[in-house]
Amino acid sequence: MGRWTRRRSRRAAGGNPMERTVPSTASEEVELYLRTTYSLLRSTSDVHIRTLEEAHAGMRSLLHPAARDTAPDMAAFIYSLLRLPACIKTVQLVVLGQSTAVFTRQGFTDIESWEPVSAVARRRRCFYNRQDTLACFIASRSDIDDVIPLLTAFQIEWNKMHILLKRHLPANPDIALDALGSDAEARRRLAGVMQITPEDMERLWTVWGKAFGENIRQITSSPRSLRVRLLSSSLSAYRKATNLWWEKIEAAAPEIVRRPVYFVSSNSHSLANLLSGYALHIEERLVNFLEEAEHCDLLAEWNDIQARQVESSRENFLYYALKRFQNSQEGRDTIEGQRKAELDAGLVRISSEHSFDVDAQVIDLSRLAKAAVDPRLLQGESAQGLAYLAGSDALILNIDYPLGLAAYNILTEVAEQVGQVLGVFVMGKAASLNGTLGDVVIPNVVHDEHSKNSYLFANCFAAADIVPFLMYGSVLDNQKAVTVRGTFLQNATYMDVFYSEGYTDIEMEAGPYLSGVFEMYRPQRHPVNEIVNLYELPFDLGIAHYVSDTPLSKGRNLGAGSLSYYGMDSTYAVSLAVLRHIFKAEQQRLARHR
Repeated sequence: MGRWTRRRSRRAAGGNPMERTVPSTASEEVELYLRTTYSLLRSTSDVHIRTLEEAHAGMRSLLHPAARDTAPDMAAFIYSLLRLPACIKTVQLVVLGQSTAVFTRQGFTDIESWEPVSAVARRRRCFYNRQDTLACFIASRSDIDDVIPLLTAFQIEWNKMHILLKRHLPANPDIALDALGSDAEARRRLAGVMQITPEDMERLWTVWGKAFGENIRQITSSPRSLRVRLLSSSLSAYRKATNLWWEKIEAAAPEIVRRPVYFVSSNSHSLANLLSGYALHIEERLVNFLEEAEHCDLLAEWNDIQARQVESSRENFLYYALKRFQNSQEGRDTIEGQRKAELDAGLVRISSEHSFDVDAQVIDLSRLAKAAVDPRLLQGESAQGLAYLAGSDALILNIDYPLGLAAYNILTEVAEQVGQVLGVFVMGKAASLNGTLGDVVIPNVVHDEHSKNSYLFANCFAAADIVPFLMYGSVLDNQKAVTVRGTFLQNATYMDVFYSEGYTDIEMEAGPYLSGVFEMYRPQRHPVNEIVNLYELPFDLGIAHYVSDTPLSKGRNLGAGSLSYYGMDSTYAVSLAVLRHIFKAEQQRLARHR
C-alpha cells in the first residue's frame, strides 16, 4: 500500500504555502496492474486478457475480492455483465479506438455498419460484427482503465463457472437447462453445482432473462479467451476525437461560439424533463398506462402519492413513468411529442456520432420565459415566474456526464470554443464510505488521482439547496472527495487510508473537471502533485454527487441491483438545485447589465 506522508507543499497555486496530509502514491498492487496493462497495450498485436489475470487478481479489488477463489465471485461477474454489451459472450477480439478515422486507418473501414450494441449500465458507443469482434469508441485513458478490468473480471468468472459446470453438471441430469427460466427449484440446484448462493443465482437470472438457459449452456460448452487491441494511444487522437465531438455541437447551435454559456455535466433526461414539462402535460395517458396489470407495482405507488401516504414526488414519479411508457409499443409516439415540447422550450438535443458517446443539449434561456417548467423550479419566484429570462442571451450546455479524463478533455474544449463560461456545474454518481444509496454528497475538497493534486474550492451548492427536494436520502455537504482512475482500481486497504483521512466521496470526474477549471482562469497548464486553491474563480462552480455505491457495505453496489425509481429522487433534487442556481445567477447578471 502506498504511504501517506506529511510534507510541506510548494506554493499552492493561487494561495499560500501550507502543510497538509496528502497521498504520495496509489496502491502498489494497483500500480503494478496499470503498468502491466499499458506495457502490454503498446504492442501492435492483440493482447490476450489471460496475461492480465494474475495482476488483476493481485490488486485485491474491492469489486473483485474473490478473484483467486475457485468459487465464482458473482457480484464481480454481474457488475461486469451490466457494463459490457450482451454480445460479449461470443466476442473474441475487442478493438479500442478514438474515432472512425482511427479505426479506418487500422483496417476497420466499416464499423459503423456493424450492429450497434450497448451495455445496461455503461454508456459507450460499440459496434459488433455479428461474429467475433467488438469495436468500442474511447474518449480518454479512463476508458482503458475501465474496459480492461471489466473484460478481465468477466473472463475470470466465466471460466470459473465453465470449469464447475463442465465437471459437475453431467452428474446432475435432473437440471434441465431449457426449463431454468420457469423452474426455481432447478435454478436452486444449479446454484449448488456452481457453488454460488441461490440469491446470486436469482440475480443472474434477472439480468439474463430469456437468454438465461442458453447462456448457461454456452458457459458449459466453451471457456472465454478474449483478446484486446488498442489502435492508438496518442494524446492527439483523444484531442481530435473531442474536437470532432464539438464540431457537431457547433454545427447544430452555431450561436454557442458567441454567447455566454452555463456548462452543466449531468445526464440526458433530468434537465429536459424539468424544463419541457411534457410528462406533466400527458399525466392522464401515463396513469392509464400504469393501470395495465403488469404495472401494478407502479400504480400502487402512484395511488399512495395521490393519497399523500408516501413522501414521493408526483413530478419525479411521472418522469419515471414516462420512461417506462416510451419503452412500450403504445408509448412510442410520445418520443416525438417530447422532442417537440423540448424544442418549444428552447432545448435542442445533439447526439454524438463518429466518436465517443457523450450526447449534448443546448438550452436557450430566453425561450424558457414562457415554458411550462416543473413547478418546483418556480418556488420562491415572483408572480412573473421566469419572465425576466426573456432578455437573456445566455445558453445552457448540458452534456451526458463523461467517464474520467474525458471530463478534462471536454471542458477544456468547451472553454476554448464558447463565448464566455458563466458557471460550471457537475452532477454525477459516486460511491460513499459514510452515506447510503440515494444520499447526496457535496464536496469542497477533491483529491485527484490523475494529477495527484488536492483541489480546494468554494462549492456554490450547500445542503439547503437540495434538502427541500430530497424525499428519501440525506445531504452531506463540506465533504472530501477522491477521484479514482477506475471502479476496479481500489482495494480495501487503499479505501481505509482515504477514509482515515476523511475522504468519503469516491468518484471519477471531479478531479479532471477541476484540472480543466484551473486552466480556465490561470495562464498555464494545471500543476501536478500540488495543493491547488480555486477560491477566486471568476465564475460559479458547483459539484454534487448522488450515492450509487457503498463499497464498504457488502453487496451494496450496482452489481447487486440499481437505483431504479428511487434513484430519481436524488438525481432530480440535484438537477433542481442546478437549474435554480442558474436562474438566480442569470437574474442577477441581467440586473447588473440593465
